[in-house]
Amino acid sequence: MPRHAIRIIAAIAVLAMLNACGSSRVVREGGSGPVRAGASVPRPGQTVTVQRGDTLYRIATSNGVSALDLATWNGIAAPYTIYPGQRLRLYPGGATASRPASTQGGASTTRPSTSTPATPPPAPVRSSVAWRWPADGQLISRFTQGDPTRQGIGIAGTSGQAVRAAGDGVVVYSGSGLVGYGELIIVKHDDNWLSAYGHNRSRLVNEGERVRVGQQIAEMGRSGAARDMLHFEIRHNGRPVDPLSYLPRR
Repeated sequence: MPRHAIRIIAAIAVLAMLNACGSSRVVREGGSGPVRAGASVPRPGQTVTVQRGDTLYRIATSNGVSALDLATWNGIAAPYTIYPGQRLRLYPGGATASRPASTQGGASTTRPSTSTPATPPPAPVRSSVAWRWPADGQLISRFTQGDPTRQGIGIAGTSGQAVRAAGDGVVVYSGSGLVGYGELIIVKHDDNWLSAYGHNRSRLVNEGERVRVGQQIAEMGRSGAARDMLHFEIRHNGRPVDPLSYLPRR
């Protein structure tokens, strides 16, 4: 991994959805400079799965879209890191066709503008995972939709306290190479769901290892944090969801 500084927003990209079981490695974009725009031909409903060695530029070029559009459509921030097994959309999400202005007698009529109501947060997606709390302790930070620095919850605790798998799965990342997360573990539960555990003092499982719900996978610590705590995320198809919508009430 390059040694130059990486902002926290870039580090968060490690939590993109991984489909391949076992060990997966980060694929960082080659070359230098920003991703540039170009002429894109969206492919509604089509996706592509990242293979080992792929880059955002290569996938974009092969599918007739600009790298900038491909990054924007999939919420990928600079430095445009992608992962083997990650599914990328080849079209913009939520796009709707614009309605032409009504006409009468050949003259266009402009309708009065109306304010657009605030979009309510999406309803929680049903999960096949029987989630459990990954650690005991006080909840000290909550998930905030759309905030790249609050894509999970914070659980306070003491150094060495047990951190447990929140569901059955396979460890797809176990390392400390991402700024902002410290000693980090990512567990893939199925093709759609994964969970992440950051700021550990030590990691007790390796990539490719299968874990059971409730199994201790790490010791709580403060690597990459100002206090002993666990940063915990749940992701559905690579996108963060509120863990409190899935964890049992306590």
